[in-house]
Amino acid sequence: MSDRLRLVLLYGGQSAEHEVSCISAESVLGAVDRKRYDITSVRIERDGTWEGGDPFTVLKAADVVFPLLHGPMGEDGTIQGLLEVVGVPYVGCGVLSSALAMDKVMAKEVLARAGLPQVEHVALRRGGEGAFGHPMGWPRFVKPANMGSSVGVSKVRDQREMGDAVELAYVYDEWILVEEGVTGREVECAVLGGLHPEATRLGEIVPKAEFYDYEDKYSGDGAALFVPADVPDAVHEEARELAIRAFRALRCDGLARVDFFFEESGRGLLVNEVNTMPGFTPFSMYPQLWANEGVTYPRLVDRLVDLALERHARRAAHLGRGR
Repeated sequence: MSDRLRLVLLYGGQSAEHEVSCISAESVLGAVDRKRYDITSVRIERDGTWEGGDPFTVLKAADVVFPLLHGPMGEDGTIQGLLEVVGVPYVGCGVLSSALAMDKVMAKEVLARAGLPQVEHVALRRGGEGAFGHPMGWPRFVKPANMGSSVGVSKVRDQREMGDAVELAYVYDEWILVEEGVTGREVECAVLGGLHPEATRLGEIVPKAEFYDYEDKYSGDGAALFVPADVPDAVHEEARELAIRAFRALRCDGLARVDFFFEESGRGLLVNEVNTMPGFTPFSMYPQLWANEGVTYPRLVDRLVDLALERHARRAAHLGRGR
């Protein structure tokens, strides 16, 4: 019998970020230590069918699952719930934190209660709340509440553009978010850990497009990434503290990337969002941030697997006491 861990990598999925997941999975497959892992990759098709057949059969053969899925039906607590039912350890955040962070409306409410600085924003629901009437200025950003990779996001310059932007966002979710446009730098911090999370120094994104859109994120000639960001040490340290506070407020575990706006001559660091399964493509910020801290890509995968096993053991102990 092999003493290697049986690692199942889930990828693909039903969301608009299917292709992003495939690219991320390819990167992870090329980086894992084959001496430590007996790895199986399982593709979830756009229609929800699983490569290899019944998901319960596929997952029961795993020691650890890495759900490298982005967006709805993968990063929002749904797959995490399935993995909890099956009883298999898995990489990343649990059901509650995945669902909270995925829903930008709920995440902002939780972060606000935790006292974290954010941009002005208003939530709208199709067929629910009335027309948007918040007095925030222009430009504004309109985005679906439950979507990632800038899918369905529009930059709106005046009232005439609001209608089309709102309708585009409603294509992806019945809840949408309208946020004030910020004149500031886009910076990100990577968090890793369980009971004692750690955060990296900031990285900066300089979009090639008007804002950091889908093409900028996943094409090799898109946005420029600078690691570390050219900001004072005090800003790096403040970002670490805010990122860990956000991570804990949303009950994250394993990993997350915390995105900020940085208004140098204004409000300073403002939390934009928390991504519980950040991209692992060759162009992605999360692995680059940890590489800057001395954590190589293979070691990062090892650490995530170790954290998954640690959390599973903690949860199993609590469940045993509750029976």
